[in-house]
Amino acid sequence: MAPEYRYPLGQHHADSLHTATGFALGQLTLDAVMEGRVNSGDLRISGETLRMQATIAERAGFKQFAQNLRRGAELANVPESEILRIYTALRPRRSTHAELLNLATDLEQRCGAILIARMIREAAEAYEARGLTRGNT
Repeated sequence: MAPEYRYPLGQHHADSLHTATGFALGQLTLDAVMEGRVNSGDLRISGETLRMQATIAERAGFKQFAQNLRRGAELANVPESEILRIYTALRPRRSTHAELLNLATDLEQRCGAILIARMIREAAEAYEARGLTRGNT
């Protein structure tokens, strides 16, 4: 059973919140930024925080929003260049059916992104059925 998280997380679970680079919420101060101890990369949300928010959303009845947060959690540590590659591949007629399936397998195996891989596989099937894969006209 999932823990009982309460919203807002920063108020009720501040001791459990960390950025993607491991900074505790309390370490993210204006002084730390001004002194150069924290940079913009240190302000990215962690996958764990997104999963905590997903638990709250699901309990409140927002199941699709919770799924979006879980997919976001899988992508939290994926480099921006990789995110852009995924985005580009998913644009209509940019990828073949096989390329999308290979992308899904790669993300699943290399990043453990099971939900993202499932979404890409579903997109590959929908694109193929609608003639939206590269090579289909």
